[in-house]
Amino acid sequence: MRILLLCHSFNSLSQRLHVDLRRAGHEVSVELDIHDDLTREAVALFSPHLIIAPFLKRPIPADVWRRTLCLIVHPGIRGDKGPSALDWAILESEARWGVTLIEAREEMDAGPVWAWREFPMRPARKSSLYRREVTEAATACVFEALGSIERGEGPVMPANWGRGRERSACRKSDRMLDPALHSAEEALRIIRASDGDPGALLTIVGQTFLVFDAEPAEGLAGPPGTLVGRSRQAVAMAFREGALWVAHLRRPEARSLKLPALRLLGVDADVLPIVARPQPCRYREENGVGVLEFRFHNGAMSSEDCDILREAIVTAKARALPVLVLQGDADCWSNGIHLGIIESADSAADESWRNINAMNELVREIIVTDDRLVIAAVLGNAGAGGVFLSLAADEVWMREGVILNPHYKDMGNLYGSEYWTYLLPARVGEDRARRVMQARLPMGIDEALEFGLATRRLPGNIDAAEQVLHRAVAELAASPELAGRIAAKQARRGRDEAEKPLAAYREEELRRMRRNFYGFDPSYHVARYNFIRKTPKSRTPLTLAIHRATGDEADRGRTMR
Repeated sequence: MRILLLCHSFNSLSQRLHVDLRRAGHEVSVELDIHDDLTREAVALFSPHLIIAPFLKRPIPADVWRRTLCLIVHPGIRGDKGPSALDWAILESEARWGVTLIEAREEMDAGPVWAWREFPMRPARKSSLYRREVTEAATACVFEALGSIERGEGPVMPANWGRGRERSACRKSDRMLDPALHSAEEALRIIRASDGDPGALLTIVGQTFLVFDAEPAEGLAGPPGTLVGRSRQAVAMAFREGALWVAHLRRPEARSLKLPALRLLGVDADVLPIVARPQPCRYREENGVGVLEFRFHNGAMSSEDCDILREAIVTAKARALPVLVLQGDADCWSNGIHLGIIESADSAADESWRNINAMNELVREIIVTDDRLVIAAVLGNAGAGGVFLSLAADEVWMREGVILNPHYKDMGNLYGSEYWTYLLPARVGEDRARRVMQARLPMGIDEALEFGLATRRLPGNIDAAEQVLHRAVAELAASPELAGRIAAKQARRGRDEAEKPLAAYREEELRRMRRNFYGFDPSYHVARYNFIRKTPKSRTPLTLAIHRATGDEADRGRTMR
């Protein structure tokens, strides 16, 4: 079946559907919703049997949905209408929520229902719920609808049926925080409902900011609205009852940058007491295995973040255990260097250079670990340098449903480092390495296993994945074959180093990266500026829009094999 994905941006859900639909044998093309005429042109060029809209902010033109079946993913329960469905579900503490696949009609969210799913809500950020529960439910709905279409069946229920109701978009006043009025628990709910976009409004030391990435500050209190502590780049603010750690802020102006709180506040950090809070890296031991869990906001890793994780690995390596698990966050494993901090620096080139060298030091620390096996537990999506961070481990155990973007070129033809020229060919071979880096397409678990970017499949359910992971690494640690595997690893690393030192790979990669950062071609800096400031796209990349591509571009968009 020819399927056109029509979306405001190629977000995590759109990428998941792109991967799964192609894997199921469908011919899939993407058109970004830039202008109605471009949508009409895409339909004329591709002649799709079906249009799926995973993420839209505008209605589909009536002349399009009247001629071609259009199914819209709505992140709400049956009968729910409005553009802030998931936001309201969090704000109103819904115990269960869902996804409904709706046929396009004149009235938004009011067409016949082709499929629906519900799920229990977690106390989590909107983006986390979207990446996990919403994405899984939407994917299941799409494939249920495809089954109905292939059997010649229609919608499963008429329009406007269900327990949901029509609600307006969340207003600015719905997202405004008042420390004197709100308890920390109430404020946290508003921040979580506003996560990702647009953020919750809060006045801090006389300045108005949009707040993101908050968590309870246990045991802290003070006059409402005052800052009562700091930890790394986060600050703790007191509310009517309790306090919250606020880790990221953004000024409310258009295209402003989301940055760690202390970087934007401009307050004298020394006047705030240092208070312990949950750290981004946590180490524990169980069943003869060292487990190092880490989480960095949206997977972006600054120079400081890279140093913190590297130092945590060094500390873990001081323990004489035969297996070390690097377990990333279930939302994002890593997306490589921190483009936001780079963009905000006085010299973006200098900060890029500092960040990539810190990332390289981290990757090298994993590669040279030769006295134990290192398992990368990739439970969340990964992109760019984050993918190659995982390949530094001996094995990559990847959760079903995770999406990888193992390429750099969309960031202004960035060459990339993280020892990828050593790690990737060793895993997949020279020919496949070239294809991976040139494809610029998202990859799911099946392709990752086929290409060698993953070595073991974990269940899609997070809890089940963690159970399987911890049971399997305990079995690995107790295996009589483990000592032989570690010895073989040591010998292989010795041979590789003798043939070509790691320092040589790094020097060659950084020579190319220096040109990206400091050279006459500004493509990287332009692409980074547009990406981090969310500049609207003027066209759909040809690797995605295969209906607009020709020759090699079309081939790369259709397959990586």
